[in-house]
Amino acid sequence: MEQGRSHVVVIGAGVGGLGAALALARRGHEVTIVERDATPAPTDPDSAFAWDRRGAPQVRHSHALLARLRNLLRDHYPDVLAQLLAGATELRFCDNPPPEMDDRAPRDGDEDLVAIACRRTTFEWVLRRAVLAESHVRLLDGVRVDELAIACATSNERPRVTAVHITRDDAAEVIPADLVVAATGRRSGVPRWLAAAGIELEIKEEDTGIVYLSRFYRLRDGAEQPPTTGPIGGDLGYLKYAVFLGDNRTYSVTFAVGTHDDELRSKLLDPETFDAAARALPATEAWADPDVGEAITPVNVMAGLLNRRIRFLDDDDQPLVLGLHAVGDAHTCTNPLYGRGCSLAMVQADLLAAAIDAHPDDLGARATHYELASRREVEPWYKASVAQDRYARTHTTIDPATPTLRPTNDPQPDPVARMDTDVESQPDFVADLMRDGLLPAVRTDAVVFRAFIRAFNLLVAPDALMTDNDVIARVLTVYQDRENRPPQPVLGPPRDEMLAALDLAVG
Repeated sequence: MEQGRSHVVVIGAGVGGLGAALALARRGHEVTIVERDATPAPTDPDSAFAWDRRGAPQVRHSHALLARLRNLLRDHYPDVLAQLLAGATELRFCDNPPPEMDDRAPRDGDEDLVAIACRRTTFEWVLRRAVLAESHVRLLDGVRVDELAIACATSNERPRVTAVHITRDDAAEVIPADLVVAATGRRSGVPRWLAAAGIELEIKEEDTGIVYLSRFYRLRDGAEQPPTTGPIGGDLGYLKYAVFLGDNRTYSVTFAVGTHDDELRSKLLDPETFDAAARALPATEAWADPDVGEAITPVNVMAGLLNRRIRFLDDDDQPLVLGLHAVGDAHTCTNPLYGRGCSLAMVQADLLAAAIDAHPDDLGARATHYELASRREVEPWYKASVAQDRYARTHTTIDPATPTLRPTNDPQPDPVARMDTDVESQPDFVADLMRDGLLPAVRTDAVVFRAFIRAFNLLVAPDALMTDNDVIARVLTVYQDRENRPPQPVLGPPRDEMLAALDLAVG
């Protein structure tokens, strides 16, 4: 290898792996991508939607490409963004603020509050095309990774990954590597591979408490998209729901139910009942109208959803292993309901490239740099997801005022975890403050509206709403006027009425 150029083996050709491959190839590194699924290149977005991605079952579920990701593409990969927008659309939140907002004037920074409406498969297809166009990249698909070659530690050095053992066409091979990037998803084999060499990673994980069901649709010829200022989301306590806009006139409806609600989950698995449930909710009724959209998938389901964080540094912030980095869900995995996975995976790919730039020859310093950057930029969202899920499991909250700007529902924003838990009544007060203060203020106050959009889109830390004195004061002002507001419309029926309606719908 030329000086400064490394051979990098990326395990996994999902968003995190492709993002890392693109960032490193454009810095002159040689990149070999090893992908378990045999995935011949599709010719267009609809062919990509039919990809046989058994190793990534989430690809045909709803995804949010948040402003943090869109801005990263704009600033570092404008060619990828341009290719994506050939079929996808931008969601410019500030172009269409809520109708109740009187102050509709644009502000500096609005150009950053833009997400992308796109299917996950389309994004992955565009990203893969850009990666494979690089002269320093090769893709090996239909390949299984069996183990990592790890040089044993000496008294002065830590263990180091030096190669990847694979099976291709039933034959064993070894691919030497200066660096290995594991983008192996939420079922990552990294802990197992390292444990075989006596390297134990600290892993924290917690069940999200939900099961996720999605169905995709395409607008019929001549049909107009139902009016909205962004993806629709809400929470009935027993059922969370969302509509996600996609590319090329597609969209999806997603439901999330508790892991123990077998009755409702079994009903929603049936396509006819799924559509009936969507028609029973005022916010999704128009999207489930058969004259508006035609279903293009069955109901896809995901279970076993975890929040998980893996530590690759010891207590002294020194790397446990050299020559190996993980990105995306192989490093930090959050509840997919909050739509952060693709964005955080690309953020980590960018952080890894920056760490390599900063420490081209010092593997230990590079690993510490990258892990501390991930702890700063990614881990807060893991903690926020855990806090949200714990709260949702212990508080059944019907949210009567979910703004149409949220692609997922948050019964309460992330900062609850920061509040003083010695005050017994505080969680209920916080829920009330969110429902009767924050959410109405998002619809009526331009400052709170933008602060909320920035937080939701990962542009500020998860606790930013609760540490901004101006935002807090505005929310409290709205909260104190709660008795003077008319009752909010009902978002949907109670659970027993929903179950009865679904039974009636399928007769």
